[in-house]
Amino acid sequence: MRIAIPVWDGKVSPVFDTASRLLIVEMEDQGETSRFEIYLDEHDLSRRCFRMQGMEIDILICGAISRPFSRMIMASGIEIIPEISGHAEEVLKAYLKGNLFHSRFLMPGCKGNRPGQANRPLTFKESCRKKRKKKGQGHEKGR
Repeated sequence: MRIAIPVWDGKVSPVFDTASRLLIVEMEDQGETSRFEIYLDEHDLSRRCFRMQGMEIDILICGAISRPFSRMIMASGIEIIPEISGHAEEVLKAYLKGNLFHSRFLMPGCKGNRPGQANRPLTFKESCRKKRKKKGQGHEKGR
């Protein structure tokens, strides 16, 4: 699973549409397997979205994001967790532990209401299960 976080000065970039750097962390069940940063030089949002799709990003954790860009990214199969702020490393750790939805990580003025998302975003463990099921690698326990 690949998690992407736009970064600026070690923190989550406040506006993804204009972010210039993207931290990408590759995760497996046992933990982090790799990480790297890329420079986002595409100014056109559709090209930016296409590039992210080509990098097989599963989850984008970001600050503010415009509705048109958000729709493009979601349509390409990338889950978005918007309205997040804080130091990128703390945000990543909180997401992996299932604590990202604490008010300290919400952007100022945000109350956790995420337009276009009927349910809360998936936690890391839920996302892993969903991805394995999608690839046919895992099975759900019976209810």
